[in-house]
Amino acid sequence: MNSSNRENINLIEKFNEHKELIAALVSGIIILLAWRLESTGLNTAAVLAYITAFFIGGYAKAKEGIEDTIENKNLNVELLMILAAIGSAIIGYWTEGSILIFIFALSGALETYAMNKNKHEISSLMNLQPEEAWLVRGGFEPMKVPVSSLTVGDHLLIKPGERIPADGQIFKGTSSIDESAISGESMPVTKQIGDDVYAGTVNLNGTLTIKMTKPNSETMFQKIITLIQSAQSEKSPAQQFIEKFEGTYVKIVLVTVILMLFLPHYLLGWDWTTTFYRAMVLLVVASPCALVASIMPATLAAISNGARNGVLFKGGIHLEHLAVLKLLAVDKTGTLTFGTPVVTDVIVREDLNLKDTVEILASIESQSNHPLAQAITKYAKELNVQPIQGIEIKDVPGWGLKANVNNQSYKVGKPDFVGREDALAFANNAVDKLADEGKTVIFMKDDQGIVLLVAMKDTVRDEAKQAVKSLQDLGIHVAMLTGDNEKTAKVIAKESGVNEYIAECLPETKVNHIKHYLKDYQYVGMVGDGINDAPALATATVGIAMGGGTDVALETADVVLMKNNLAKIAYTVRLSRKMQRIVKQNVIFSISVIALLIASNFLQIVDLPFGVIGHEGSTILVILNGLRMLKS
Repeated sequence: MNSSNRENINLIEKFNEHKELIAALVSGIIILLAWRLESTGLNTAAVLAYITAFFIGGYAKAKEGIEDTIENKNLNVELLMILAAIGSAIIGYWTEGSILIFIFALSGALETYAMNKNKHEISSLMNLQPEEAWLVRGGFEPMKVPVSSLTVGDHLLIKPGERIPADGQIFKGTSSIDESAISGESMPVTKQIGDDVYAGTVNLNGTLTIKMTKPNSETMFQKIITLIQSAQSEKSPAQQFIEKFEGTYVKIVLVTVILMLFLPHYLLGWDWTTTFYRAMVLLVVASPCALVASIMPATLAAISNGARNGVLFKGGIHLEHLAVLKLLAVDKTGTLTFGTPVVTDVIVREDLNLKDTVEILASIESQSNHPLAQAITKYAKELNVQPIQGIEIKDVPGWGLKANVNNQSYKVGKPDFVGREDALAFANNAVDKLADEGKTVIFMKDDQGIVLLVAMKDTVRDEAKQAVKSLQDLGIHVAMLTGDNEKTAKVIAKESGVNEYIAECLPETKVNHIKHYLKDYQYVGMVGDGINDAPALATATVGIAMGGGTDVALETADVVLMKNNLAKIAYTVRLSRKMQRIVKQNVIFSISVIALLIASNFLQIVDLPFGVIGHEGSTILVILNGLRMLKS
């Protein structure tokens, strides 16, 4: 496709996107022309111009109103506005009727802008996913192929500056990755061999080769798009109530207007022109346009804001629930803590050297895939200690490891495995103090006795303490639910600052505790990342999944944090509370304006031009107030 054709298509797309606004502005220009013609005595030409303005400005809304009425078999505000404009024209108020159409079209264009702003979030996300990728096969040169043709297991080359085309795992190269499209965080993340990378993120400097691990339909990127789409289509309870109320309210207004066409003439002595005129003003000012627009633009703007900041809501209802959250239950492993143990203490027998002893331990543990073994191997790397290769070990399930290094026999494991009395007495009973600190302790023993003690612990995330404090400042009680033992749970609870903790929780007991909290606090959130958290996430008022968690947790949760950062929860609560404040402001303001205008009409204080400006102006203000959620 050449550049001129592409420009033409872009122009057509831009026109279609803004056609309601263009129609409203053209209608306004024609109204000015008609008013000028009327002032110079060219009344017939002025009427024709007004009729043209009616059609150009009102066509979109009239079509929408009629189609909606036929489809849902219910009346709506669009029909009220069209009837009011026609009624104004019948009694000779062409200028007022056309201004009504103009402002109504303008507010409709503004509401469409609010909707399109959210659709752009999806469009911009979809544009971030490459359509082509460099496929590597055998010893052949990389070839560019469509992303749609890729399958799990394919090897892909990603050059510096390119977007990653699929979810995968690095098996060659190291680079900094911009993951802002996924997590909302602007700081690049360094990735190396064995690390996962995601479609739509940017490879900043090094050349990478990755192995594709998920089909295109199941990538993290595609899940984000699907979640945003479903959130935008799902209406909150407040929005559903307003839409149901709209149909009933419109019927009441029409019945009232019909009665007003006759009763004031007989009861209040108004002449027929005044009676009909006041009925038309009532039709305008009593229309609930502003009330109908009070919720949806604000909700969609909040969902859009969240998506930009790495928080995905699965619908407006969850935003409403977050605003009134009273208690947040938090899983420990992978949520408050990193989920992987790290070495915190190493005590070596007095006659031995630290590095030499750690070298022997790391040589044994490097043969195991156990998380504790991996923590020890990592610690050895930090000491620049290289494990001895080719060590044969014997795994004793549930107890530890046996090995022979440099003609010396070693045992590594629990106190009962290496000799309970010697282990407990080692280093002046150090194990008791370390255990009280919630640490897991293992020992290594040779023929002379205990060689060393290693204490490990799952550490609290740096941001977790601040996140817990921020939630408490918002008036939310924070409880930790964990499967760990009482000692470990107590230490982690103290370090993280949670209000309370419950230890030794199984998946079913987590659900029971959530049910208990629901009775006491009514609105309860649950944060987790594992399969064992899924039942509790589903039971809570709001289930919040960490983005690095399992697919089951992500699918069960109502809110997804794309980055494992608890601080984002406080942000979501503040966002939802701000949205609720804006919605309340909009509802109170719109009802107050309607009531004031209706009363002023009966007292014959407000005329049609001011009724039009007051009513439609309030609608525009309500929409603009809702759009403030895009910036929060």
